[in-house]
Amino acid sequence: MKRKRFWVINVLLIAIVLLGGCKDEESNGTNEVNEDNRTLTIALGTDMVSFDVHNHNNTSTEAIHINMFNYLVKRNNDTGEIEPDLAENYENVDDLTWEFKLKDGVTFHNGDALTSADVKYSLERVATDTTLLDHANYKTIKEVEVIDDTTFRIHTHEPDPALLNRISRIGSSILPATYIEENGFDHFLANPIGTGAFEFVEWARDDRIVLQAYADYFDGKNEEWDEIVFRIIPENSTRVSELLTGGVDMAVNIPPSDWVRVNENEGTYLAQGISNRTLMIFLRSTEGYPTRDKKVREALDLAIDNQAIVDNILGGAGTPTVTRVGPGDVGHAAHLYDTYNYNPERAKELLAEAGFKDGFEMTLHSPRGRYLQDAEIAEMVAGMFAEIGVTLNIEFMEWSNYLELRNAGENKDAYLLGLGNSMFDAANALDYYRADRFIGQLDYRNDEVEELLVAAEQNMDAEERNEQYIKIQELLAEDVAHLVLHQESINIGVVDRIDYTPTMDEMIYIDSITKK
Repeated sequence: MKRKRFWVINVLLIAIVLLGGCKDEESNGTNEVNEDNRTLTIALGTDMVSFDVHNHNNTSTEAIHINMFNYLVKRNNDTGEIEPDLAENYENVDDLTWEFKLKDGVTFHNGDALTSADVKYSLERVATDTTLLDHANYKTIKEVEVIDDTTFRIHTHEPDPALLNRISRIGSSILPATYIEENGFDHFLANPIGTGAFEFVEWARDDRIVLQAYADYFDGKNEEWDEIVFRIIPENSTRVSELLTGGVDMAVNIPPSDWVRVNENEGTYLAQGISNRTLMIFLRSTEGYPTRDKKVREALDLAIDNQAIVDNILGGAGTPTVTRVGPGDVGHAAHLYDTYNYNPERAKELLAEAGFKDGFEMTLHSPRGRYLQDAEIAEMVAGMFAEIGVTLNIEFMEWSNYLELRNAGENKDAYLLGLGNSMFDAANALDYYRADRFIGQLDYRNDEVEELLVAAEQNMDAEERNEQYIKIQELLAEDVAHLVLHQESINIGVVDRIDYTPTMDEMIYIDSITKK
């Protein structure tokens, strides 16, 4: 595991040029403060993908949804404990049954009261509709039995030790059953309503999403903000400029080259935190692709100097890893974290053994602006691959087009993707390796992993289940299923009038954003 000086020198030169270019702009940053402004404007790098809360697995989309919809329970980001949200209380009746009681006085944004029927509609929809992107995480739910208007039971097919984590995250928001049944789902998508603290006003695609405070929110109307505007600004430089000049109050994914500028600018600061998102390159194991051969996958992994990426592209804000189950997640394998593989000479030998002595050409699909320095990382990996004779052609794509291509299984050899773990459990992170989830898109299969995944997801013995997930990670690392790069950090620029602390799940909880 060595570092490569060549990359250090080159990237430092680039950084010097960028910093030099930025220096002249620092004095122009004029963040004007309007203390009476009750509109909070947040700059995002990519647009939301849908208002269908069950048909996306996109963290930046959920970061908006979280303010319009509620789960039955929610994770306390300080303690890690699961606490009631829409539920007043709950109990585990037996291994296959959980009983819940809803809070009184909860209404949707059209005034309709929340009932057990809404829960039944919502959870059974995502649990039974195999076409929904979040179905895989909820198919353990067999039925929601309505006891009365505010009492219901969730029955699972098999024991589900992660059920509470499961219904505290993406894909478990509760929808208005009557409103959707009367108006149709397309009407809901255009005019979405939830039970959250903010209600829908406008979505101008690739430009902005506007929400306003819901006066009858069951936990009390938000006292800080009347209106929330999420502006879509893909270019890093533009997003930073808008923050420095007062065009927005917060801006996500501030690149390392601008950290000092944001901190030293009068009127702004950089809020940083650790994400549980891992950046990876997913490879096709489809018949006919070079990456079907384990030797090729291993060679590509050995070609990447993960620490050089962290040090020189991310300003040190990241941790190399060979597993996507991070610290704090149930099932974390500590010995596979804060480590990486790098040996380009051995990589060349493996390519020769696999029949690619002269290298080969492959395509990588990559978003631009979705993850911290994603485009720069893709380009640096291409340079590293070139050193072992592999030509990596990068196709940069707008985020929605990128998602459509992947969901359609039309991706070529590889794609760059960052995956969070809103369940904070290996069950969520490792389900991504289940063979039947990505037939025609990745086609990776490891029979031993398949057996262990089934055993672990039903195992109510916490210690044994933890060991099963660690074993799965060891098998995946040995097989080099995909290329794991690093765990990300969160870097959000904020104006001084606002107090904000990022959370590991990357959600933007508006009720936690206050004026100083």
